[in-house]
Amino acid sequence: MTDSVAETMKKKLEAAFAPAELEIIDDSHRHAGHAGARPEGESHFTIHMTSARFQGLSRVARHQAVHKVLATELAGPVHALSLNLKSDQTP
Repeated sequence: MTDSVAETMKKKLEAAFAPAELEIIDDSHRHAGHAGARPEGESHFTIHMTSARFQGLSRVARHQAVHKVLATELAGPVHALSLNLKSDQTP
């Protein structure tokens, strides 16, 4: 059985960033009928993640790091990704 898009992203993010906190929210239902929305869902996501590996990285660098790890998903089923990324030291 293949993993869902969310489960695949979770595994990749955990392996790459060893997050202290990770929440992946499927927002696809809020975009039904919009461009990029797929009937089966799993096309629009919000990710909240805290990782020590973001320490010293700018907001842009954090986003770039996540986009690199999720490049396959962003090139395929994921149409939109909202990111809230923090280091352990980010207020």
